[in-house]
Amino acid sequence: MSTEAAIKDLPKVDTALKGQLEGFSPDKLKKTDTAEKSTLPNKEDVEAEKQAKAHLEAVEGFNSANLKHANTQVKIVLPAKEDIETERTHQSIFQGVTGFDKASMRHAETQEKIALPTKEDNETEKTHQSIFQGVMAFDKSQMRHAETEEKVSLPAKEDIVTERAHQGIFQRLVSFDRSEMKHADTTEKNVLPSKSDIDAEKGQQALREGIEGFNPSALKKAETLEKCKLPTKEEIELEKKA
Repeated sequence: MSTEAAIKDLPKVDTALKGQLEGFSPDKLKKTDTAEKSTLPNKEDVEAEKQAKAHLEAVEGFNSANLKHANTQVKIVLPAKEDIETERTHQSIFQGVTGFDKASMRHAETQEKIALPTKEDNETEKTHQSIFQGVMAFDKSQMRHAETEEKVSLPAKEDIVTERAHQGIFQRLVSFDRSEMKHADTTEKNVLPSKSDIDAEKGQQALREGIEGFNPSALKKAETLEKCKLPTKEEIELEKKA
């Protein structure tokens, strides 16, 4: 029962298509020769492969015994005097904002003011309106026909001379013979630090040693006095008038 049910559920093939498939003859097919193409690498690919192979061989055959030991020196950059002062200012502002007492503030009424346009603004607006109305109501039939004359601007004498000079330079560069060049040896110079650089480095070393060897027990205790600036009578009057 299951096999018959499965056969019934299969999709049915169209009768015309079924007749064409059953009457198909492979003798009607034409013979075709298949040509296999093997793409050979060009000159650039061969050169790139050689360079990659040479680089790989150099890396694999590298002798690490030829390397020299080097000590890494870590430098700690200390903040400058200006940075410390700026940080202290930020800290004092932050403490003043976080510790601000809102109860000390007075209630103020906000007064909205509507600024009316001046006489000059009205005159400018009227002028713009008249210009716009004149443009919109303009009669195109009153315009006359005009022929546009195109003029071809020829290069000046100076432009021709400049172009010839550029052409001469370009031709000399193209036809330049490198065999006429002379051999030159490149001398590498190692720039040593100056006296001022050495003194600056010594000063940094002394400053760092002084900070690292600083004894905090030598500091004296100090009490911080916070001042809250109250507004003056004039500032209160100006605030009320605003």
